[in-house]
Amino acid sequence: MIEGKIIKVSGPLVVADKMSGAKMYDIVRVGEKRLIGEIVRLKDDEASIQVYEETSGIGPGEKVVSTGEPLSVELGPGLMGSIFDGIQRPLSVIRAKEGDFISRGLEINALNREKSWHFKPVAKVNERVKTGDILGEVKESEVITHRIMVPPGIEGQVTEIKEGDFKIEDTVCRINTGSGTVAVTMLQKWPVRAPRPVEEKLEPSVPLVTGQRVIDTLFPVAKGGTACIPGPFGSGKTVTQHQLAKWSDADIIVYIGCGERGNEMTDVLLEFPQLKDPRTKKSLMERTILVANTSNMPVAAREASIYTGITLAEYYRDMGYDVAVMADSTSRWAEALREISGRLEEMPGEEGYPAYLGYRIAEFYERAGKAVCLASNTNRQASLTIVGAVSPPGGDLSDTVVQATLRVVKVFWSLEDRLANMRHFPAIHWLTSYSLYAESLVKFFDTKIGLDFSAVRNTAMRLLQEEADLAEIARLVGIESLSNQDRLIMETAKSIREDFLHQNSFHEVDTYSSLEKQYKMLRNTVVLYEDSKLLLEEGIELGKVLGIAVREKIARSKYIEEGKIKELDKILEEIKSEIEKLGISNGVTK
Repeated sequence: MIEGKIIKVSGPLVVADKMSGAKMYDIVRVGEKRLIGEIVRLKDDEASIQVYEETSGIGPGEKVVSTGEPLSVELGPGLMGSIFDGIQRPLSVIRAKEGDFISRGLEINALNREKSWHFKPVAKVNERVKTGDILGEVKESEVITHRIMVPPGIEGQVTEIKEGDFKIEDTVCRINTGSGTVAVTMLQKWPVRAPRPVEEKLEPSVPLVTGQRVIDTLFPVAKGGTACIPGPFGSGKTVTQHQLAKWSDADIIVYIGCGERGNEMTDVLLEFPQLKDPRTKKSLMERTILVANTSNMPVAAREASIYTGITLAEYYRDMGYDVAVMADSTSRWAEALREISGRLEEMPGEEGYPAYLGYRIAEFYERAGKAVCLASNTNRQASLTIVGAVSPPGGDLSDTVVQATLRVVKVFWSLEDRLANMRHFPAIHWLTSYSLYAESLVKFFDTKIGLDFSAVRNTAMRLLQEEADLAEIARLVGIESLSNQDRLIMETAKSIREDFLHQNSFHEVDTYSSLEKQYKMLRNTVVLYEDSKLLLEEGIELGKVLGIAVREKIARSKYIEEGKIKELDKILEEIKSEIEKLGISNGVTK
C-alpha cells in the first residue's frame, strides 16, 4: 500500500508527496475523512489528485492512501432503475442511511450484496466459452433480462453451472481455463476510462426512431450514432432529451445529469419514476439508469459521471441491447476540465479550456457505435447511441465546446430560443441543423417506409430553404409583389413548419409520430404543393388554389391516432379529387 502526505490543497485539487509507485488514474483516499480522489498527474514522487468530494477542512500533513486500482464501476443485476451519483454511489440507499446530505468519505457498495436474484443457466457443463459468452440470465426488471457474461480475459470449459437464487457475489459458474479453475459470480468491475472491447465496429444503418418529426424525417440519428443539441438557456435541450428518453426505440436509456442545475435534475428524478413507458406500459425506470451530478456537487465529479454513465451503457450494449445515452450537459463537464487544468497550472487553450479538450470530447463520443459483441455462442449485434446537450453561453455556436463537439458528432440539432419563445417545439431550426446519417439511411427509409421517402424529404427541405430566401424579399417589397408560384412556396413551407415540424409534447397523440405517419403526413403536403403548382401553371387563380378545403384536414392530420393512419391515405385521395375538380371547373382537362 502506497501512503503519502498532503503538501497542498487547492479547491478540488490536492497535491501529495511520497507517492512513488502510484499510477495515473489510481483511486486514492484523501485525508482523515478518506475522501475519494483520482490521480491525474505524476511528477517525481508528487501526485496531483482531483478529489470527487468537498475538500474544505483538509490540510497539509494529512495522509493519502492509494488503493492501487483505477476508478471502476460495479456491473451486475441491480443497475436497472437505480439512481447513482457521479462515482456510482446509490443515492436512494444513501438517503435511507444518511438523510438528505451525503457524508464525506462515505464508502458504500453500488450494488446490493444481500439481494438474491434467480439465475437461469444458458451455457451447459463441458461447453467451451470465452469472454462475452452468455452464461445465464437474470430477470432484472419486468422488461429487461440481465445476461450474465463470461468476464474479460477468461476462456475455457464450463465445469459447473447451476440454476437457483444467488447473491451477486455467490459463485454461479466455474470455468476451467487450463491454468486453473475460475469461479464466476454475477458481479464484475470495469475501469471507467477504458472502453469495453467489441469484436467489430459496424457502419450504422438503422435509424433511432424518436417519434419527433423534425428529427426522424429531416435530421435522423442512426442507432450507434452521435448527436449534439446545442442551444441557449430555455431553448429546450433538457425537454428534447426527455422526449428522446421516453419515446426513442432504444432498449435501455442511461441519463447522465452532468453538472446541471439542481432543480433540473430534481425534475428528472421526480418525473422519470412516474412516467409510463409507451412501449411496455410499465414505469420508464424499468429500463432506465440515472447518473445524477448537479452543479452544486464537487466539480471534479462531473468528469467521473460522464465516464460512469458511458461504461454502464457499454455493459448493456455487450449483452446485445440497443442503448441510448443522454448526456446533459457536456459543457459542464468541460468546465470541470477547465477548473482542474487551471489549478494544475497547465498552459490554457482557447477560452481557458485545456488544450486537450477536443481529445477528451472525441474520446467520449467515439465510445458510441454499432458493433458485433464479443461472443462465440451467439452472433450479437447491438448499438450505443450518444446524444449530448451543449450549453454555450448565450447560445453562441462558435463556443469552444460546441466546435470541439461538432468535429466529432455526425448530427447537429441546432436549438433556437426564438423558436422556443414562439412555443415552437422542438425548437430545432431546420436551416442550421444537419445529419450526416441521412444519406446512409436512404435505403432503410425508401425500402421500409415509402419508395419516395427521400424524395419527399428533399422537396420539403428545398421548400423551407426557398421560403427563407423569399421571406427576405417579402419583408423588403411586400408579399403581394411575389409571383403566385413563390407565394405557393411560402404557404406550403408555412404548412410544413406549423403542421409538420411543430409538435405538442403534452398532447397524447401529437407527442409521438411513427415513421409511417411522418412519411404520409409530409407526402400529402408535398403532393398538394406539386399538384397546386401545376394548376397555377395552367393559369388558375392563386386564391382558388389556396382555398382547397382539404388543406384544413392536412393541418389537423397530426392529431390522427396511430391506429387510424389509413385516414392519411384517404386525405391523399381527397387531394387528388379536389385538385381534379378545380382543374375541370376552370377548363383544365389534365
